Amino acid sequence: MSTVETTLDTRGLYCPEPLMLLHNSIRDMAPNDVVTVLATDPSTRRDITRFCEFLGHELLADEERDGEYSFRIRKQG
Repeated sequence: MSTVETTLDTRGLYCPEPLMLLHNSIRDMAPNDVVTVLATDPSTRRDITRFCEFLGHELLADEERDGEYSFRIRKQG
């Protein structure tokens, strides 16, 4: 079975919207699928890290460049 990679663009949205959209997106994904979240709200760094820790998803990447954040998350079973 192949891994599906999707992108969730939450740029311009503020807490709690990016996290709510991520939660909805993850719910519809199969285990081992990967989502890349794009964001501009600095609080997403804290929120997405805690989201992954709490729900057991794997945070593959957490990057910041010129005020934009990118997170790659693998859904765990």
